[in-house]
This record gives sequence, structure tokens and C-alpha cells, in this order.
Amino acid sequence: MSYYFRKLLNVGFDVAIARVTQSLKDEGFGIITEIDVTKTLKSKIGVEFRPYRILGACNPGLAYEALKLEDKVGTMLPCNVVVQELKPGQVEVAAIDPVKSMAAIDNPALLAEAQIVGERLEKVIQSL
Repeated sequence: MSYYFRKLLNVGFDVAIARVTQSLKDEGFGIITEIDVTKTLKSKIGVEFRPYRILGACNPGLAYEALKLEDKVGTMLPCNVVVQELKPGQVEVAAIDPVKSMAAIDNPALLAEAQIVGERLEKVIQSL
């Protein structure tokens, strides 16, 4: 049982980032956080690492609905989308499946909201 949606792209890393950003926007998500793991690992512990970025995607309307249902759900927000270069010209994009992550919370209404978010994130991944 997978906890994420994924797709392999035969494009460069920067092209993949642009596509993901646009696809998220098309589905009503904005990127509210961005972690450049490559840069962070280099600056903090001096190691080289492949291009790897974590995008924190948020749909404000859906986040608001989830927060009304469960005030601690913010511990699981935003929805992370990972973009990583596997080899030159091949990039993997993976997004969390919010239904799987929020299944730990005993709140059927929240799971229904997570289903909506999950369907949109899966559409983002499949559209790339």
C-alpha cells in the first residue's frame, strides 16, 4: 500500500519544477514552502546530493475546511511534493496521498476532505 502518487518524467530538473508548479496551480494549489534539499545538505553537512526539492503545496480553501474539522491537522500540512533527479534527464515527482496520512485521525469528515485533496494531487501527478 503506497502512501504517495508518483510519476517519472524524461525532462530536466528545472523543467520538471516548472511543470509541477503549473500543474499544482491549475488544480488550485500554491507552493507555500520550498526546501532545496541539495543546497541544505551541502551547506549544513558538506555533502553532495542529487537535485532534490520538497514543495509544500496548499489549497487554501481545502486547508481551511480541514482545519475547521480538526484543529491539529496543521501538523500534516502542507501536502509535500518531492521532485528529484534520478539521473540526468529523468526526474521523479511524488506527492503524499493525504488519505493515507490522515487515516491516523479518527474523523470520517476529515477523511472525506482528504479524499478530495488526494484526487486533486493525483490529477496533478498524472497530468505531468
